[in-house]
Amino acid sequence: MDSHLPNILIQGESSRLFPVLSMNSKEARATSILLACLVFVDEFGAQLLATVGQKRGKLTKIKSFTEVVLKDQNEPSSNRPDGLVILTTSTREWMALVETKVGNSKINVEQVERYRTLAKNNDIDCVITISNQFATTPHNHPVQEIRKSKSKIPVYHWSWMSVLTVTELLVINKEITDETQLILLNELRRFLSHESTGIRGFDRMPKEWAILNKLVSTGGEIDIKSHEVQAVLDSWHQETRDLSLILSRMTGVHVKEKLIRKHLQSPNQRIKDEKIFLQKNYQLCCSFEVPDSAGPIQVVADLRRRTIEVGMTLKAPEDRKSTKARINWLLRQIKSEEIEDLFIRINWPGSSVSTQFSYNQLKDDVAIVGEGKKHMVSKGFHVFYSKRLGPRFIQANNFIMDIETIVPEYYSNIGSNLSAWKKPAPKIHKDRTSPEDVSPDAITEEADLFQV
Repeated sequence: MDSHLPNILIQGESSRLFPVLSMNSKEARATSILLACLVFVDEFGAQLLATVGQKRGKLTKIKSFTEVVLKDQNEPSSNRPDGLVILTTSTREWMALVETKVGNSKINVEQVERYRTLAKNNDIDCVITISNQFATTPHNHPVQEIRKSKSKIPVYHWSWMSVLTVTELLVINKEITDETQLILLNELRRFLSHESTGIRGFDRMPKEWAILNKLVSTGGEIDIKSHEVQAVLDSWHQETRDLSLILSRMTGVHVKEKLIRKHLQSPNQRIKDEKIFLQKNYQLCCSFEVPDSAGPIQVVADLRRRTIEVGMTLKAPEDRKSTKARINWLLRQIKSEEIEDLFIRINWPGSSVSTQFSYNQLKDDVAIVGEGKKHMVSKGFHVFYSKRLGPRFIQANNFIMDIETIVPEYYSNIGSNLSAWKKPAPKIHKDRTSPEDVSPDAITEEADLFQV
């Protein structure tokens, strides 16, 4: 065994920035370059490892290897992980096996389970998979069989686009302090974004998308146990994660998909709940959290109407007493003169039904909001695009192209200009401008003079 290798390895190469490999070894080349940058670029390694629960401190040492063969490993030629990462601190050592796929190659369940066994037998903490498949978080693996496995070895997942997004944000936000490391990371960004690497985003719904839409358009009922529903939801989750990464790269901040706690903790429960919602409402929904924005971006794909709705919900300003004044507060935040397909839904107190107007209607005559609601004051607004796609909605590529155009367009034109209302900070009372005005003696005197 080579002296530079860890004790658990009988074969392996330190990951290289410039691997000498055949032109057909796309996966091996991508793995080596990525793992080398994980070691050599401090902030990049820290951010990626933090997503799987590991902190990279100043004294932390990271080593990485490719094409590894472990000591306790049967049939090494057919059972060889793509990589190994070792993180060492003063008190502990953490190790992860790495398996990568590029292009159309999918994560292989049987292969991952073999690596789990390898990890267990060699006291390795986890397995990390990397592919063009998307996961909402690294802890929620995109492959259902891997999530449901009874193995105690965790499997985390990074999509290549999530790795590219981390590099993009670190570079454009100038978060790399060392100039040499910045050059290395920019080269990684250049490498990952080139079409020859086989790394890409989600670009089409499955064939089951057209089948499900045809069922809905002909008045059929959605069967939540059907293969079509499962395939469509799996693809929808791939797209929503990719869309969050697109928004991240466009805004320069980390945009996250907004999920309730039980869905973050259990992807299977999320799928179950969304199947029921799809069956009842014929809709696919998601939300995105943009840091410091007025609220989450809410997206609805409606299979019955073949529309995509994108909007944000704002609380009405309580310091404006009339609905007209509250609407004017909102309209002043919308910068465009005239916008087709932009609507404002007005929410009212209690069980009163919401009312809805186009932006152009309200801009021309804000008084129409009071029709039928004269003695009521609005409590909030939903400001949204409603885009009718028609036949493009059921087309696998066009649906993805359109949603990836409409959502950023809405945020750029409308959402990024909206501000949430905040209750003003309390003022000091005019008759209490000094500490003496609120002393015990002053309060006693005030109490003595108090009258109902």
